[in-house]
Amino acid sequence: MDINAIRSEYPILSQEVYGRPLIYLDNAATTQLPLPVWRAMERYYTQTHSNVHRGAHLLSETATAQLEEARQTAACFLGAEDSREILFTSGATEGLNLLARSLEHLILPGDHILVTVLEHHSNFLPWQELCARTGAQLHIVPITGSGELDREQLRRLLTLPQVRLAAVTAVSNVLGVCNPIREIAGEVHGAGAWLVVDGAQGLRHGRLDMITLDCDAFAFSAHKMMGPTGTGVLYVKASLLDQLRPCVFGGGMVDQAEELRSAYAPPPAGLEAGTPNIAGIIGLRAAMDYLTRLGLEEIARREAALLSRAEAGLRAMPGIQVYGAPSHRAGALSFNLTGVHPFDAAALLDRLGIALRSGHHCAQPLMRRLGVTGTLRVSPAFYNTEDEVDAFLAGVQKVLDVTEVYHG
Repeated sequence: MDINAIRSEYPILSQEVYGRPLIYLDNAATTQLPLPVWRAMERYYTQTHSNVHRGAHLLSETATAQLEEARQTAACFLGAEDSREILFTSGATEGLNLLARSLEHLILPGDHILVTVLEHHSNFLPWQELCARTGAQLHIVPITGSGELDREQLRRLLTLPQVRLAAVTAVSNVLGVCNPIREIAGEVHGAGAWLVVDGAQGLRHGRLDMITLDCDAFAFSAHKMMGPTGTGVLYVKASLLDQLRPCVFGGGMVDQAEELRSAYAPPPAGLEAGTPNIAGIIGLRAAMDYLTRLGLEEIARREAALLSRAEAGLRAMPGIQVYGAPSHRAGALSFNLTGVHPFDAAALLDRLGIALRSGHHCAQPLMRRLGVTGTLRVSPAFYNTEDEVDAFLAGVQKVLDVTEVYHG
């Protein structure tokens, strides 16, 4: 990769904060947008801006064509069999909530739903709430001492009668643990259940093919993969898609509206009520095209090398606690400085121009399992450099030195 050429497409990376060059290492929360994505959205707003699936005039027809082309691009990007399996959402959170509501009629009292302790709240709370509404029972799959999913406990839970669904993250947003989704899918389907995958952290770390993974649903957000906020995709395999019921009602999703009873359009239209984020969807398409041009495998290799460099440097420092030691880590690494609150450490690093995430990362059950209330998290992207990782490590050492003097 020509990193200088790549970084030139991200003007935000060239700015200074507090008089220091910005080192942005919070990519697990939100990635930056390259110019091709901005320009695609600008072209829509300046040349095509109109509502979709509504009008017979040229602008509406053009906007509709661009949105449906984005749906086809998403299907190809994910390796879906049919573009109708692609539902546009505001992000992974809405997608997973929409799914939980749309299949609620299929969940009965006494059914069992499994979630892992690794989950972001977006793939935890919708299933917790679904159980509360239906009388199903929620079970939490634990992790091992290394931070990996406890597959033996998962298999044990899958022997329960009436297991209906298992919700699993592709990549943990806290530990960077990569779950073997294809293997898990075989076990879940063997128990007669559906597998729902939170893919928000996974798509930038190698190609994920829906046919190969064989999951029943997969949600992700554009802003985790160089796209705009407020946009995402929920993939639902056709066999499950055809069983879902609309849960949001309004324009665009109705086939025939009558005074006493209405009929709804088949998916995807029947599950996409209202005007979508058209510009965001066009931006998402541009982001997928951009990542495809760079090469997802090359992106994954570069990000793995940067994360490994950061982890090796942190583990070499006394006074640093690194969480988890999975066999395959991607995207994110959580750590703490002994005797320093993660918020304080993040604030000090921010003054050095280094942007990290601190807190519970919307994964409080996992924090309790780790025995902490929060951590620092470093998450490099392919546009970061080795020098930036080294500057981050030097910054952490400086924080350690400062706090040692203070406490000393």
